[in-house]
Parts: sequence; structure tokens; C-alpha cells
Amino acid sequence: MAGYKRSSWAAAAPVVAAVFVFGVSYGVLAGDAGIPVWQAVLMSATVFAGSSQFAAVSVLGSGGSAAAAVVAGALLNARYLATGAAAAHVLPGGRLQRFVGAQLVVDESYALAVGAGSAQQPDPRVLIISGTALWIGWVGGSAIGGLLGPVVGDPRSLGLDAAFPALFVALLWPLLDRRSPAVAAIAGLAVAAALLPFTSAGVALAGAAVAGLTVSR
Repeated sequence: MAGYKRSSWAAAAPVVAAVFVFGVSYGVLAGDAGIPVWQAVLMSATVFAGSSQFAAVSVLGSGGSAAAAVVAGALLNARYLATGAAAAHVLPGGRLQRFVGAQLVVDESYALAVGAGSAQQPDPRVLIISGTALWIGWVGGSAIGGLLGPVVGDPRSLGLDAAFPALFVALLWPLLDRRSPAVAAIAGLAVAAALLPFTSAGVALAGAAVAGLTVSR
């Protein structure tokens, strides 16, 4: 069991490092948008969804309302309906424990769990262990980014805005060893590319998720 946990942490380590860097970027941008450090960290601890948090910060930083920020984040997080449904049957424990464990089901922890198990049976221990590590990295990076924002400056000047897309490609690639996942990924990519010029990123992402699920089924 101890060796299993060590191997799970080791597998998650590179992903956690990338998420930590992206968390720093989020903390810096949140500070630029006028969000106090404690609020930015609290959002990371409770929301724990990088894309929706960036969307919310972008909306608030451009003068948008809190309602618009919530809608933008909700659209981006719509993909978790599919991820949560796929992971629900493997989460251990009673109702309360499963509810807490579900908060750790994010894109990266789910991809690592599928890699350790299968799309039909994600590894529950990898899901929980990697999710915990990712939460620590994300919250810690948000705090450091918020505190060091004036020193770091615009994270885009350092190329940090490319970290998350590169991370997703790295997570997706090992899962494309069969025809069905590859076809689903291509369908999602095509729908997202078609929607992006006309809709928000959240709508495009939700459309890509629906297309991938439809084709895979």
C-alpha cells in the first residue's frame, strides 16, 4: 500500500508542478484585477477549477459583474458533469466521504486515474491521491502568485499562459491508444474550433465535451 501511494504521488508530481506554476499565474492575474490575496486563495480552495477561475478573473478585471463571472465559470465547468458521472461509481466510502472525494475530481486527476485504470474503471486511489496533491499545488501557487504579483508582473510575458494547454495535451496523449478515444478527441477539437470564433471559450468547451461523449457512445 505504501509503495502504491508513493508511485501515485510520483506519477502526479509533474502535473502538480505544472498546476502550481499555473496557480501562480492565476494569483498574479487576480491581484491585477483588484481581488485581494485572501479572496483569490479562498476561491482556489473552494472552486478548485483553473479555467473557470481565470474566466471569472477576466470578467471582473474587465469591469464585468459578479453574475457574468459566475455564468462564465459555470459554462466552463459544465464538462465536469460528464467527468463526475464517469467517476461516481468508483469513489469509495459513504455519502459524505464520496461528496468530499468528488471535489478532487478534476481534469488532471481524472486523466491520471484513467491512465492507471481504464475509462470504464478509473483507479479510485490514484484519483484521490492525485486530486489531493493537485489541490495543494493549486492553492499554494495561487497564494504565492497573489503575494508576489508585483514582482512577477504579467505572467504572459513569461509564457505561463501556454502551460495549461501543454499540460492538457500531455495528459491526453497517452489516452489516445485506441480508436474510440482518438475519434472522440478529434470530434471535440473540431467542434471547439468551429465554435470559438462565434462563442465564448466556455460554450466551445462545453460543446466539445458533448461532441466527444456523443461520438464515443
